[in-house]
Amino acid sequence: MPHAALTREAVATHNKPDDLWCVIDHKVYDLSEFVDAHPGGSVVLEQVAGTDATKAFYNLHRQEVLEKYQSLCIGTIEGEKPEVIVPGIGELSTVPYAEPLWLRPEGQSPYFKESHRALQRKVREFVDKYVTPEAQQKEKDGTYISQELIDRMAANDVLAMRLGPGKQLHGKNLFGVVKGEEFDYLHDMVQAQEFARINARGFSDGNMAGMMISLTAVIQWMPESPRKAKVVDEVLSGKKKICLAITEAFAGSDVAGLRTTATKSADGKHYIIRGTKKWITNGMFCDYFVVGCKTDKGFSVVLVERQEGVETSLIKTSYSPTAGTSFIEFNDVKTPVENLLGQEHNGFTVIMSNFNHERFMMASGSIRMSRTIVEECLKWCNQRIVFGKPLINQPVMRQKLAKMISLVESSQAWLESIAYQMCHMSYAEQSKHLGGPIGLLKSHATRAAHEIADEATNIFGGRGITQGGMGRVVEMFHRTYKFDAILGGTEEILADLGVRQAVKKMPKAML
Repeated sequence: MPHAALTREAVATHNKPDDLWCVIDHKVYDLSEFVDAHPGGSVVLEQVAGTDATKAFYNLHRQEVLEKYQSLCIGTIEGEKPEVIVPGIGELSTVPYAEPLWLRPEGQSPYFKESHRALQRKVREFVDKYVTPEAQQKEKDGTYISQELIDRMAANDVLAMRLGPGKQLHGKNLFGVVKGEEFDYLHDMVQAQEFARINARGFSDGNMAGMMISLTAVIQWMPESPRKAKVVDEVLSGKKKICLAITEAFAGSDVAGLRTTATKSADGKHYIIRGTKKWITNGMFCDYFVVGCKTDKGFSVVLVERQEGVETSLIKTSYSPTAGTSFIEFNDVKTPVENLLGQEHNGFTVIMSNFNHERFMMASGSIRMSRTIVEECLKWCNQRIVFGKPLINQPVMRQKLAKMISLVESSQAWLESIAYQMCHMSYAEQSKHLGGPIGLLKSHATRAAHEIADEATNIFGGRGITQGGMGRVVEMFHRTYKFDAILGGTEEILADLGVRQAVKKMPKAML
């Protein structure tokens, strides 16, 4: 906290390397003991000694730097107040277009009720307070999600909520504002977009993404039994972890090309799993695997527990190791036949029905991250001084921002429309009618992310390709936006899916 009211004249007298004060946003900072520790060297600080360094500071640094070194603040300029608005934990940003229209003070929407707004506030507060700090740390050190955070999410029913609407939420009161039975796909979209705000793409997947796309298959397709109840309870309570293991070096979007086999034992009581899986999110730290296998008459999906014969090794990708991306070997691993999901030889139905929600979640996250990049660029263009004027004064920069804003707003509008349709369709109806539209939405959202990442990197220049500092969020996005363009079905495959499904519904008689 500021200790005194000071004058600019007094600050001006502290203008030597060993006695260095400066003003930033009407606050006075004593940098005398910080000069030698300054990452940018002492010369930069000596150049602003005794002066108002606000423009110079914001031309080089993010606001969080001031927050990190608040202990250096010794006062405020007499009669003046800070102008920079820093949102607190759980608060909305006041930067134009930083929030979707329905959250802005002037915004109206027919889709969202008070329960959606209440959940948004609660989830943002939870994410800001508990998830973002850990996410940023894990991105740096590459370690996996902490059990403490998993336990905290489980205790607040966040793990169950992130699976989307379903029986796993019934009887629960989510953050005290939404009854589990009333949780719909708009609530689902809200929580997905709030979790994407951590600005740590690797940790986003490391934060139980494997559970989101695999436990749903267990709940939907595994016959009711004590075994199923045990697995679901262990995972939703955070005691065990689960992931989806479909992709192989031999087959990605081409699921029919899988080579991992599931052969029944002589007594017919077990499947013997043999084969490999690749690029499996969370595979490094999971206890259960939902595995796609070839069976003698088709394709089946089985639940496999980690045991002897299951070997996982880390794959280095463009984002951080905290995602636990793995190569998995199944060396004659036994799993009970009761662990079959759906019907034997008909596993394609199990996998395809699971894709809609996965792709919906990925589109939600990609669009929200794109919006964050728009916010970053708007802030940077207003604070960066080039040729003596803010960058925003350049018409070419305004054109870039206009393009980015348009892409984000159109993507968000389509996303909300799809979410509304999902709210009014059964699971079967969604599978029948929305596979194509959701595929097209995801393809559109990731193409938009491509354009936004490109424009943002050029706006930030060298900072846009630097891990750390002013452009760190843009650098992270430019390095990792392609994950959403590939995982869950590539852009090309999904675009083609959308058109092929549309063609199937074309009327036979046309003018």
